Amino acid sequence: MLSIQTSLTIIAVVAFITLCTRALPFLLFRNAANIPRFVTYLGEVLPYAIMGMLIVYCLKSVSVFAYPFGIPELIAVAVVVLLHLWKHNTLFSVGAGTVVYMILVQLIFC
Repeated sequence: MLSIQTSLTIIAVVAFITLCTRALPFLLFRNAANIPRFVTYLGEVLPYAIMGMLIVYCLKSVSVFAYPFGIPELIAVAVVVLLHLWKHNTLFSVGAGTVVYMILVQLIFC
């Protein structure tokens, strides 16, 4: 069991490191004119690549040959896609898809 002082120290160090990694790009590239083309390119393509990796990670263990045959996951993905096409709000569509998935697996496909 960790002491309160040790726990608070760990939290403070993690918070500081997180703050530093978030602030580093803004400190390195203060002028928008000095941003390297490669960094701009990464800013354009990485969000799509990360979303693709998250989709693969979330669906990698879905078995279509055993109950519930991937139906909750398919419905949740459809909800996310349809809501995003309708509202163009990533946070809303992912959040709603998560809620729909949890309702499906906790109440309907249990």
